Amino acid sequence: MTRVLVVEDDPQLVRALLINLQARHFGVDAAPDGATALRLAAARQPDVVLLDLGLPDMDGVDVIKALRGWSRVPIMVLSARQASDEKVAALDAGADDYVTKPFSMDELLARLRAAVRRTEDIPLVPEMTLVETADFRIDLLAKKVVRGGRDVRLTPTEWHLLEILVTNAGRLITQKQLLQEVWGVSQSNKTNYLRVYMAQLRRKLEQDPSHPRYLITEPGMGYRFEG
Repeated sequence: MTRVLVVEDDPQLVRALLINLQARHFGVDAAPDGATALRLAAARQPDVVLLDLGLPDMDGVDVIKALRGWSRVPIMVLSARQASDEKVAALDAGADDYVTKPFSMDELLARLRAAVRRTEDIPLVPEMTLVETADFRIDLLAKKVVRGGRDVRLTPTEWHLLEILVTNAGRLITQKQLLQEVWGVSQSNKTNYLRVYMAQLRRKLEQDPSHPRYLITEPGMGYRFEG
């Protein structure tokens, strides 16, 4: 059974999430604050975390940072905060997705299923397990990136995006394909997610992120990886 940790201090929203998740056979734990969330995450080892940023005892971004200190569990932020800098702060801290309240339960559940899927191992043919460039090395089997002799820390979402592009090197992957595969949604108005995550990947991997050599944008169409 897939386990979900819901970190939210609004009892009505917690109840709605519990009903919807349990009806779809998810196991659910709920925490009303950050301290309880971190304790439950360590004890219950959830498969995905749904996290509100406005918690009574600490900021949700601090919860993300604490979790990322020892776990790669997918973290989906549920927040009423709509400012782009709030979203970027959460994503930079290690969140994998950002859902603005109020939200559609169907879309949330689709994104949650996608978050769980991308943590599952994808079988790879032997010749596709190692990708080397002049600037970094990607070990697809070990899910590891090394640049300049140091491990590059990627969130699960960043890794999944990179994995799709690298295993299709030289091929254009459309925005719709990436949105569907990584987030479980294909609406064109979600392309801002791709821009944020591709910018993060370029910052971590490219020598000159503003003039990328490996992670190429095809304006209005999608992205491709050039090895």
